[in-house]
Amino acid sequence: MSGRHIVLSDAVRGHAAVLILGFSKDAGDGCGAWAKALRSDPALVGIRVFQAAMLEQAPGFVRGMIKNSMRKGLSPSEQDSFVILTQDEKQWRSYFTVTADKDPYVVVLDAAGKARWLDHGTATDLESQVRSVRP
Repeated sequence: MSGRHIVLSDAVRGHAAVLILGFSKDAGDGCGAWAKALRSDPALVGIRVFQAAMLEQAPGFVRGMIKNSMRKGLSPSEQDSFVILTQDEKQWRSYFTVTADKDPYVVVLDAAGKARWLDHGTATDLESQVRSVRP
């Protein structure tokens, strides 16, 4: 989101991380709530938190407006860890077994890149589960 190119596999390699991904505009607020909760949780200090938005289905001429709208609510450091995805939506949906586009999808990765926990839903419903699988 900051304009810097991020390759997620490189960014998380060797570090525990959480990826929060939204597949629709409706999921955006939920993704933001997840990011805020995880970044402020003292039990998760040192865990990298990345937020991503899938825009493959958005027409190309609209993507800039969508990005600008999302950028307004993010601090510069949050922008550095926010990724816009514009391809491979089918694979991402398969990985997360997407059943509800309005939900945020969350995966906790250990330093080896192995998924330790994967689910979807609100931060208030699931944050304690994330804390319990600290990678």
